[in-house]
Amino acid sequence: MDKERRILIVDDDPQMRIALGEALNRLGYIADTSCDGLEAIKRLNYSDYALVITDMKMPGMDGLSLLREVRKRIGSLPVLVITGFGTVENAVETMKEGATDYLMKPFSFTALGKAIESIISRQKHEKEIITEDPEMKRIINLAGNLATSEITVLITGESGTGKEVLARHIHNVSRRAGGPFIAVNCAAIPDNLLESELFGHEKGAFTGAIDKKAGKFELATGGTILLDEIGEMSMTLQAKLLRVLQEKEIDRIGGKRPISVDVRVIATTNRDLQSECRAGRFREDLYYRLNVFPIRIPPLRERKGDIPLLASYFVNKFSIQSGKQISGLTPGAIEILKERQWRGNVRELQNVIHRAVVIATGEMITPEELIFDDMAPSQNPGKIREMEKDLILRTLQEVGGNKSKAARILGVSVRTIRNKLNEYRESGYI
Repeated sequence: MDKERRILIVDDDPQMRIALGEALNRLGYIADTSCDGLEAIKRLNYSDYALVITDMKMPGMDGLSLLREVRKRIGSLPVLVITGFGTVENAVETMKEGATDYLMKPFSFTALGKAIESIISRQKHEKEIITEDPEMKRIINLAGNLATSEITVLITGESGTGKEVLARHIHNVSRRAGGPFIAVNCAAIPDNLLESELFGHEKGAFTGAIDKKAGKFELATGGTILLDEIGEMSMTLQAKLLRVLQEKEIDRIGGKRPISVDVRVIATTNRDLQSECRAGRFREDLYYRLNVFPIRIPPLRERKGDIPLLASYFVNKFSIQSGKQISGLTPGAIEILKERQWRGNVRELQNVIHRAVVIATGEMITPEELIFDDMAPSQNPGKIREMEKDLILRTLQEVGGNKSKAARILGVSVRTIRNKLNEYRESGYI
């Protein structure tokens, strides 16, 4: 458990080491410090860490040399590079060498916390794919067969089936595993910002472009870029992406010359892209460029044998997080889980188990502790309201009162949390 919270800070500035250490302690991490790269290597020889945070410019072994050494010794250990001498060029260089992310000084501790949380979260999702399903095992074998190939992969499947998890697995077993894995959610970024996010921009290219910025394709050079939910991309941007795939080069917004990129592309979608092509919403030529090697992940309702396995995994995971001793689910609870259609797939199952662990009072999760999104008010309304209240209050306690975090865990809006708390106060519950 210590390893999951232990972080090594490497910086030659003693005040920076102290400040970073205190910030990490406040965030709930255990911080060790080293004054240079050589001392850091010694620590890595006898201690396990979840993350290394290193300054770039240091006497002796600098951050880039340390990064290279870490990649040789512990290939999968995440490294967050911080630097006060940041340029687009050295940012690209650190990502090429396998940095997980980078921050430029000065940065806020909020930005540091978000970067760490994102890295740790990604690492947790990069574990082995949990399945006993024959079709899923066939898919994993396919991923292994792609290890020596540069072929473009299109992963399709419903939301929540684990498309990004499979994409990361394909990267991790490929010969590009030592390079960066950069994921871009095409559905989450507004159209007017997505082009800059993908291809970068020059200083002054548009209002607000106060500095030069490298795009995700540039940062992914030597590794893999995941274009998540590619079906949401506008037709205009699709044309530009097609050119990138054909020419292996990108144009920064406002740039004067193309920039070559060496990137393996994986795309995912929950849409039927052939239907989208027929409807004129997706370019047919881009579809065939992406669909070189198609993989369809079956929904959870088509692999019900995985439900007890996944449920057990999530019980263990969330029990550890919450400090509870929960050994599993009762047979009745497992049967209820197996009977559901799981429209939200693995993500929905994960949320249901997380809620159950939060409100569980015994060593086994019972049917009464399973709260589903579509529960009708007629299903024992008094008990459900009581369980809902306990769930919200316990979740808030777990996250130190952070309403935004609690809302994310529970799958509701922050406004809903606030309204419920007001309701409980008015009723005298809190």
